[in-house]
Amino acid sequence: MKILVILLIFCGESLAILAEILAARAYINQPFIQAFLKVVLMMIVGGGFLVIGYILGFRLFQNIWIISVVSITSILIMEPLLIYLVFNQAPTRGGLIGFILGALGFMAALFL
Repeated sequence: MKILVILLIFCGESLAILAEILAARAYINQPFIQAFLKVVLMMIVGGGFLVIGYILGFRLFQNIWIISVVSITSILIMEPLLIYLVFNQAPTRGGLIGFILGALGFMAALFL
């Protein structure tokens, strides 16, 4: 059951991030409302997965910090990957430095 919670949160964050990225890309060539409506269902499903994951996760782990770490970790892993896959764009020097510092801050929060 704990693996299910982790998967729900990981998939929920991934769907939410993908919806955001696809909407941003669609808005380049389409009206705002059309770009928005294309991703609403994906965001609803992703949000549903997240809510279910948080509810079940807190019941199982009895610690909201564990659930938060799973959520943040999934964002830290998936967002750069999805951005690269959708936009085919590598980070600039400042973006890469920010990503590395964010990853180091995350590690510090976990292990220190």
